[in-house]
Amino acid sequence: MNVLVDTSVWSLALRRGAPADHFAIADLAELIGELRVRMIGPVRQELLSGVKSESQFEKLRSYLSAFPDLLLDTADFEKAARFFNICRRNGIQGSNTDFLICSVAHNRDLDIFTSDKDFLDFRRHLPIRLYSARMRE
Repeated sequence: MNVLVDTSVWSLALRRGAPADHFAIADLAELIGELRVRMIGPVRQELLSGVKSESQFEKLRSYLSAFPDLLLDTADFEKAARFFNICRRNGIQGSNTDFLICSVAHNRDLDIFTSDKDFLDFRRHLPIRLYSARMRE
């Protein structure tokens, strides 16, 4: 199963000094090696936003270029809005990008790999699957 990786996991993995043995980083590395990682443009934008120097920006942009964006269409955005509305009616808030991740994952039968606990709330009301960390010895 392919996995749509949320900004929270990418940020953890790309952070300087991040422990290489952290379960999320180890899982992401394995998923990359298995060619199972998927990316969307809004996640790429979040990752590249706020980078302090142009050289850091270019280094990160170059690294992320290995992960082409899934092409998004009208149905993705409409379902994201529908998911937003469902959650809002149930007292759950989230960002537009979070609901777009949910929509794209649902429309393309992908698991969502995130460390953002908001997705646990979304899952109670939306037909999404969250990636489960692999068992480690």
